[in-house]
Amino acid sequence: MFPHRNIHKYTRTSPDGKTHNQIDHILIDRRWQSSVLDVRSFRGSDCDTDHHLVIAKVRERLAVGKQAAQSFDRQRFNLRKLNEPEVREQYQIEFTNRFTALENLSDDEDVDRSWEHIKENIKTSAEESLGLHELKQNKPWFNEEYLRFLDQRKRAKMQWIQGPSQSMVDNLNNVRREFNRHFRNKKKAYLRAKIEELETNSKIQNIRDLYRGINDFMTLRRGTSLDVI
Repeated sequence: MFPHRNIHKYTRTSPDGKTHNQIDHILIDRRWQSSVLDVRSFRGSDCDTDHHLVIAKVRERLAVGKQAAQSFDRQRFNLRKLNEPEVREQYQIEFTNRFTALENLSDDEDVDRSWEHIKENIKTSAEESLGLHELKQNKPWFNEEYLRFLDQRKRAKMQWIQGPSQSMVDNLNNVRREFNRHFRNKKKAYLRAKIEELETNSKIQNIRDLYRGINDFMTLRRGTSLDVI
């Protein structure tokens, strides 16, 4: 449907590096066919497979409800800091001082306006004392060393694509084995540390962190078959 060079049309390269096929496609409903602007394969994307990444460029207007749009503005505070006595005491002081100032409000003031004052004081006290909850961007074992392995594997794959030969195949396989071994060791070490953390929270009856840690651990285990226990 879209004019591209042949290298951007095939989606799989066989192990010999010479045979190319187009066996991966994007399926879309006919009613949305005009929304697809372009489809092509990207050979440079490193997915550690002989298939190439296929990407579609789609243009579409989506209506977002007012309530859904407002939900993205909600702030999440770092409630774990309330377990620290000093932080908890600081939050209580901030909270008390701000609500003391609200005692001077007139009884005739609008209820909605009074609620806005109360809500803002609660949010401000929590933000100054607890801070915002930081979203996890990467896996804990995803560090600079991991990035170097990824870059090395990507370079080996590009060399194999550009000049397929037995030496390039052997080099790519060696890099893949080294990468997978490093990844398994890193993930095993992290999962063992999570298990120790769960045992500690269970002994000290830290129920909130215990159940949160169990959920995180089960999410990690779904993506691996490693036996770390």
